[in-house]
Amino acid sequence: MSRPETGAGDAATDRGGAGVSARPGPRAWLALAVLAIPTLLVSIDNTVLGVALPELSAALRPDAATLLWVVDIYPLVLAGLLVTMGTLGDRIGRRRLLMVGVAGFGAVSLLAAFATSAAQLVAARALLGVFGAMLMPSTLALLRSVFVDRTHRRLALAIWATGFAAGAALGPIVGGLLLEHFWWGSIFVMSVPPMALLLVVAPLVVPESRETEPGRLDLVGVLLSLLTMGPLVLALKLAGSAGGVTPAVAGAVLVGAGSGAAFLAHYRRRGLDPLIDLELFARPVLRHSALANATTMFGLTGLLFFSAQYLQLVVGYSPLQAGLLLLPGFVVTVVAGLAAARLARRFALHQLVATGLALVLTGYVVCLFLQVDSAVVLLMSAAVLIGAGIGLSETVTNDAILAAAPPERAGAAAAVSETAYEVGAVLGTALVGGVLSAVYRAGVVLPDGTAPSAGETLGGAADVATTMPADTAAALLVSAREAFVHGVDVASGVAAVVVAVVLVTAGAGLRRAHRDVLAAGASAVDADVEPAVSRR
Repeated sequence: MSRPETGAGDAATDRGGAGVSARPGPRAWLALAVLAIPTLLVSIDNTVLGVALPELSAALRPDAATLLWVVDIYPLVLAGLLVTMGTLGDRIGRRRLLMVGVAGFGAVSLLAAFATSAAQLVAARALLGVFGAMLMPSTLALLRSVFVDRTHRRLALAIWATGFAAGAALGPIVGGLLLEHFWWGSIFVMSVPPMALLLVVAPLVVPESRETEPGRLDLVGVLLSLLTMGPLVLALKLAGSAGGVTPAVAGAVLVGAGSGAAFLAHYRRRGLDPLIDLELFARPVLRHSALANATTMFGLTGLLFFSAQYLQLVVGYSPLQAGLLLLPGFVVTVVAGLAAARLARRFALHQLVATGLALVLTGYVVCLFLQVDSAVVLLMSAAVLIGAGIGLSETVTNDAILAAAPPERAGAAAAVSETAYEVGAVLGTALVGGVLSAVYRAGVVLPDGTAPSAGETLGGAADVATTMPADTAAALLVSAREAFVHGVDVASGVAAVVVAVVLVTAGAGLRRAHRDVLAAGASAVDADVEPAVSRR
């Protein structure tokens, strides 16, 4: 049974402003600024670590497996807990959960910064994933309560989404700047002052919202959801690292699939207040919007995986220069996201989502033409196209996901959106990175006596080349760069196929939902606002 929600707006205002006026005041926009900060910081934390790995490795001396866990444990825990934390926020209060997440994230960032061993850093990164999972769905669900008018909420979500994209882009740039002046731990310390500020300001400007009659938390469902999401995300990462299916990958898939089946069986038991309302996925708008969300993040992380390496190790730019060359793409993401809030007044959801995915697809088609001696403008053009597609699609899909769920399930709906982000990000790295790595390993030619690490990655080849005679090193680097760029071409083709499939699937699904609602008598404006009456 649907429960009312404290802090939620009038339903009429959620249908585009009909009925009671809900024009947001200065406090609402200040709340948006506050809620965008944790999103930005969590996103930065996803990408900043890469530039610090050389210094971190020299200081803590982890073995290869431990170093992999340093990188992977954060997104694994984050993705596994998003659904749990979104539903928990619905029950105990989204602002309260946000405050716990802010305090924990700041404190654990200090633990990570001053870790004295790789094992300590792995543990700290896992805890950062726990508290990061509290932040993301809470901020998105609170926006649903602060901006009850849909027109203004679209603009607010556009700004919020640009924080997520900007954080991913700023991570390497901020990391590069910090490491020019400070030690590797500074990349974690930078989160502490903003988090401390949020602890003071957020209670003053962000209203609390929650279910007024929360049921008991389904602890068995929490455990089963963790055992479903964690192993499946881990399987994607392991498959990407290994370039295929290994016994570890198969084992992780079996654990995740078995736990998922147990979760569904547990969910069907009567008398339970479920961890997540699976009926949400019966709504076509929410289901296909989440698919589009995952695909845009797939496009972003896939691009980031190879573009930084291409600019630094093939073309020869520094990390900071590479980050700045990619910056126009992320500026376009911001502009497109803000434009989408206005375009949504004139165009249907399926039209904007299809256009956004088509732009991402075009960007990857451009990447098919990259060569060792290509002009950098080619990669920058691809980044601009992909950035425009992400900005255009994400704003309207986030809004559609929140509008598709009843207000009392805003946290759960926000968790669906965030989980789609994380799964898409993992797929982008695993699939694009896995294909690129496999093609590289098959194509690089190693001179006799070359260390095996040169055949694993382009970075490894560059490191090994510094220890070789000039002629031999030059031959190795030429072969490695050609193999890497060929891998980029093949991986871009695979990514383009994935995006094209989702473009057809999600575009058609959203178009059918739009048509069904119109046939049911809703206005064109309400057709993407009232998914509950769509055909299931």
